[in-house]
Amino acid sequence: MKELLATLREEFVDKQHDLEKMLIRDISFETIANKILVFIGMRRTGKTVFLFQQILMLIKSNISLSRILYINFEDDRLLATDHKILVGLVDAFYSLFPENHDLHCYLFFDEIQNVPEWPKVIRRLQDTKKVSIYLTGSSAKLLSKEIATSLRGRSLATEVWPFSYAEYLSIDNIALPTQVIGKKMFDQHYKLLQHYLLWGGFPEVVAISKTSQRALLQDYVDLVVMRDIVERHQITNTILIRYMIKSLLKNVGVPFSVNKFHNDIKSQGISSSKNTIYEYLQHIEDAFLLFMVPIYSESIRKMATNPKKFYAIDPGLVNAYSLSLSPNYGHLFENVFYLDLRRKKHEIYYYRTQDDFEIDFLSRDPEGRLHLWQVAWDVDDKKMLDRERRALDAAEKELGIKGQLITPQSYLSGPLNN
Repeated sequence: MKELLATLREEFVDKQHDLEKMLIRDISFETIANKILVFIGMRRTGKTVFLFQQILMLIKSNISLSRILYINFEDDRLLATDHKILVGLVDAFYSLFPENHDLHCYLFFDEIQNVPEWPKVIRRLQDTKKVSIYLTGSSAKLLSKEIATSLRGRSLATEVWPFSYAEYLSIDNIALPTQVIGKKMFDQHYKLLQHYLLWGGFPEVVAISKTSQRALLQDYVDLVVMRDIVERHQITNTILIRYMIKSLLKNVGVPFSVNKFHNDIKSQGISSSKNTIYEYLQHIEDAFLLFMVPIYSESIRKMATNPKKFYAIDPGLVNAYSLSLSPNYGHLFENVFYLDLRRKKHEIYYYRTQDDFEIDFLSRDPEGRLHLWQVAWDVDDKKMLDRERRALDAAEKELGIKGQLITPQSYLSGPLNN
């Protein structure tokens, strides 16, 4: 085990030269003494880079590399049937650097969900060693379940997303406007925003040529389907789960009816029960691929029985599976605004007025305040804008909440970007 750890550390040290070049992510997280920090999100969102940023900060504060242990459990050399490999690597770390028994050390474990029974090991390390522990994982369900049972009160979880529009701009040292902008600056940002809507903010995708972006985004979906859904949950009906994901990606922001979907797959000769569909929807959300948004109502039954809307973790995934000859910027823009609300830790619903007007989002911010948001891309379509404003006016009267119409112009200097 010492030889393996020595090899892993050599590879890790070699990466230090690239750390300075990495974009500093706009991710805020709370730090409390003696708490395990957990970073969760879909694969390829930059969780590993974010861990490296924390390591770089330690190095800059004169923490020796000998006090830092980084292990990536996606490494094929670490695939194990039980938790003993985690125990062995930690023991080897302290054997290589025995002085660390008396020092405060920093343990970084990437994709920890791949280690069976990892919570018991992490809990012991937290109780018996002088350590700060950082974890990443790609499964909301597994991590939340294990944290709730084994790490209750010991951890703080933070979601890691693909680049926001502001982070996307910062790659080229472009800043978001802080006030209402003129025609020239708006036209420049409008073009940039269109590109962001089409290809999204996955760090690796942003850095490659346009000709490769679609294929890479589709590869991401295939990776999540196989590793975080099919293999993890031992799913045999792969035709159904793939068809379901493609259907959801092609229809973001559109209410999804399980009954209609069940009839659709039956007509195509795909066998499945409604319970299986509900189960697969939960697996898809647990893998951070798509997220469901329920209708807002004081009736729990109404919230449970009404169709949910779904949004993707990145607009690029939506565009990568679109068969349309022209992009649906309206749906992509709505998806991006949903993600902005999630980044700001809003609790999100959609709303239907008494006259059956639909409001894109009703959200509750971390302070408990309610907000209404109606998202409109094409401001040149007067009839569409009048319809959106009419729906917003009706919702404001019914709920007593002031709403906001989000357009490309208002978005660039809007409340969620500054």
